[in-house]
Amino acid sequence: MPGKTQSRYITFKVREEVELMPFLMKALDGISRNKAKSILSGGGMRVNRRIVKQFDLVLKPGDMVEISKRKPREELNNKFVSLVYEDVQIVVVEKKPGILSMGTSQQVYSVKTVLDEYFRRTHQKCTAHVVHRLDRDTSGLLVYAKTIEAEQILEHHWHNIVTDRRYVALTSGQPQQKQGMVESWLKDNKAYITFSSPVDNGGKFARTHYKVVRSNAHHSLVELKLETGRKNQIRVHLQDLGCPVCGDEKYGNGDNPIGRLALHAFRLNFYHPITNEQLRFETPIPKSFLSVFGKTASEKEAEDKRMK
Repeated sequence: MPGKTQSRYITFKVREEVELMPFLMKALDGISRNKAKSILSGGGMRVNRRIVKQFDLVLKPGDMVEISKRKPREELNNKFVSLVYEDVQIVVVEKKPGILSMGTSQQVYSVKTVLDEYFRRTHQKCTAHVVHRLDRDTSGLLVYAKTIEAEQILEHHWHNIVTDRRYVALTSGQPQQKQGMVESWLKDNKAYITFSSPVDNGGKFARTHYKVVRSNAHHSLVELKLETGRKNQIRVHLQDLGCPVCGDEKYGNGDNPIGRLALHAFRLNFYHPITNEQLRFETPIPKSFLSVFGKTASEKEAEDKRMK
């Protein structure tokens, strides 16, 4: 089962369908379950070059599994921030709703202050440099630089470095078309409300691609891919389509079935600013987003098997 050894990872090729946890324990000569969990939580496992932490992920024949030879760092334990990937230049995290990406000062609680404290605790001589942001109530993937060099490259070459950045939203109602594109110019008024115009209004041009993944009589699960990264772009463009994001107090219609802004940045693929390695990160769709649709036939079948 072992394959070639790379500089940072030991590589394995999956021969038969199996869950990730028992595969990991067998691949590493029967290590303990706690040790296997530590490797997963510390970002030390990649499947098909994507960092994974889901212990019950089902591996398929042909999948490539990479296990880091480096000792995982002390785990970041925070209810708002989960560590997805880290090296000496960058860190990728999953942000929960309810926390700012960056505060107006060091006294304001934010993902940056959480990371800075983590760096101090693990004796790293660096701070988190903000590269891009998510709204306070939006969840999902964020990358922060740990060095000025990485920050400058990410900031000045962001659109060339990022190869795929996608969100998923739970919306109130459905767009008329199952998939399409929205283009408009976005401009804030004095009250910081973003307005959308089909013609140039002196604002910034924005383009969003969308695709309906699932829907029922009242709600839709919509995947969104950004060509531009304007302020409030997704929220305003979904409002333009007549299906605003659920839980959106500023651009929504009052529909809030899950008690939060239902917007999640689930995919972030980019070239490493220093090594130029292609990095790919993806998180599961929040279960609360799926809860409004009930269980699918496959989910019901899987649950029935577990109950037997």
